[in-house]
Amino acid sequence: MGILPMVTAITVLAVFNVATEATASEPGTAPYSPNISETHPRELLWGDTHVHTGLSADAGGSGTRLMPRDAYRFARGEQVTSNTGQPVKLARPYDFFMITDHSDGMGAIIDIFEGTPNVLADPEGRRYHEDFRAGGQQAAQAMFRLIGQFSQGETPAFFDAYQPGNEAYARVWERIVNAAEEFNDPGKFTTFIAYEWTSLANGNNLHRNVIYRDGAEKALGLPPFTATPPLGSRNPRDLWAWMADYESTTGGDVTAIPHNGNLSNGMMFPLTDDFDDGKPLDAAYARSRQTWERLYEATQYKGDGEAHPLLSPEDEFANFETWDFGNLDTSEKKTPDMLPGEYVRSGLLRGLALQRELGINPYKYGLEGATDTHTGLSTADENNFFSKFTTTEPGRDRATHKGRSNPDLGIEGYTGWMYNSAGITAVWAQENTRASIFDAMERRETYATTGPRIRLRFFGGWDLTEADAHTPDIAHTGYAKGVPMGSDLTARPSKASPPRFLVSALRDPDGANLDRVQIIKGWIDEAGTTHEKVFNVAWGGERQLNDEGELPPVGNTVDLSVPTWSNSIGAPELSVVWEDPQFDPSQSAFYYVRVLEIPTPRWTAYDAVRFDVEFSSHIRLTSQERAYSSPIWYTAP
Repeated sequence: MGILPMVTAITVLAVFNVATEATASEPGTAPYSPNISETHPRELLWGDTHVHTGLSADAGGSGTRLMPRDAYRFARGEQVTSNTGQPVKLARPYDFFMITDHSDGMGAIIDIFEGTPNVLADPEGRRYHEDFRAGGQQAAQAMFRLIGQFSQGETPAFFDAYQPGNEAYARVWERIVNAAEEFNDPGKFTTFIAYEWTSLANGNNLHRNVIYRDGAEKALGLPPFTATPPLGSRNPRDLWAWMADYESTTGGDVTAIPHNGNLSNGMMFPLTDDFDDGKPLDAAYARSRQTWERLYEATQYKGDGEAHPLLSPEDEFANFETWDFGNLDTSEKKTPDMLPGEYVRSGLLRGLALQRELGINPYKYGLEGATDTHTGLSTADENNFFSKFTTTEPGRDRATHKGRSNPDLGIEGYTGWMYNSAGITAVWAQENTRASIFDAMERRETYATTGPRIRLRFFGGWDLTEADAHTPDIAHTGYAKGVPMGSDLTARPSKASPPRFLVSALRDPDGANLDRVQIIKGWIDEAGTTHEKVFNVAWGGERQLNDEGELPPVGNTVDLSVPTWSNSIGAPELSVVWEDPQFDPSQSAFYYVRVLEIPTPRWTAYDAVRFDVEFSSHIRLTSQERAYSSPIWYTAP
């Protein structure tokens, strides 16, 4: 008995010495500690990639007075006062954040309000000054008039002073850059220098957020690209050329994230080049788009962009927060033929078709979510929603607030309740720094949620087994046996079974249980026809699939009188390894995960109780929040 402690001590010391010597002098010998050589990302970081402050003309024009520093303070967890004088604070701060004010007319709205001499000297500038200072409906109409002019390329003459190459423009861009540098706190709260390139081609929304991996020295080395000729352009090819020029000139690194294809009138995922007389897309276009655009914003305040019920009639969850108005200025009615060029799932399918034709997939996008808030306040929680514009910040009448109308087209105009409290971006990274987060975005190891912080892992491989769904370290198994979301499946072994996919989803610790996990598959057959199918692969409760693979609803515990819900249904965690039962090695395909929560109260339900109002039946009061993973692609040999 007395010897055992000594023997144990000697044994431990001997093991320690062996491990230390092997690490130092025998690099081919595996170290004792299993974490020594681990390189895969384990940090799940949450952020918003799309935020506007009062420096954007449409935000400032609608009453936003919060500036970049206010937005950063709020995002890192501080309480601020909203544009309508209400105290507001996040329940959980963000890990990373970026301000994406419009690069066109940057800061012009401030001078319009203040009535600077150059603005008042222009008759149109004086009119804008008077309208915006008047506030209310007069200011709102002025904002839409300004957006309409910009859309048609007819901006007022005084706007020329607010384009790159002018002192006023340079001063505002430097202000934005310096704010990002001031609040960047690696390891705690990471900020990115960014802007929004605002291409409104005849009202069709082709916007991109341009994100820098770099700091001020490089970001200030070349002015942002705009959509206003002659210095700027509305053609995405010209934006990509600017990005290439920026990188070659400064040695920096940038990426672009397209958004709101549901307002593009079919132009976000085109099959022909609308900027070149409708000619077929070429390989150069496909190569450039895949190079410079790695992610797509799948959900935000102006509607969800994953799927549309007319495009996916067999998908019972496709009609989620659908924004079915025409383009941004409602100059056109939306028509069914526009839809395939607007939604993520259809875009991914078109990418498969174009890859077969051109040899490269221009729409090989990872997915992310953002708010596109124009209040400076990024609020994606249903019970804390401060909306898109200052005019629809919390108030008794905001859900029924009319946005705009176009009687000639029979469009009543959207109202406040149409806005969707979404979304945010989840990134799997090694650490909370610009470099690590940016690199994760470029390798597409990201996913989108409509607000909840659902923890999601998704891997694909040939050797995964059912037991892997129950391993205590999903990540280690997934990286060892396969590839993560955003990747390509490696070459198929000659006699391998169909690919298998490992999914692990954990509910938001402050949120609702999970209803189900689905894998959405898209593929192209030998005739060049694309197909899609939704598979229910894991779910909570004792439900059973029917012969068509359909799953009964999870139920509904929402009590609208409070409002609240109960986690007595669904499941807190769902893990599964799923094998594609329809796999054909000759058919290229993509797979992505959609995780659904059980029903919970929508922000309109909270408003109904807080402000004691009763809404008409067409206003939705409940929601099934969700997460969308980046896809995994299989390319047929």
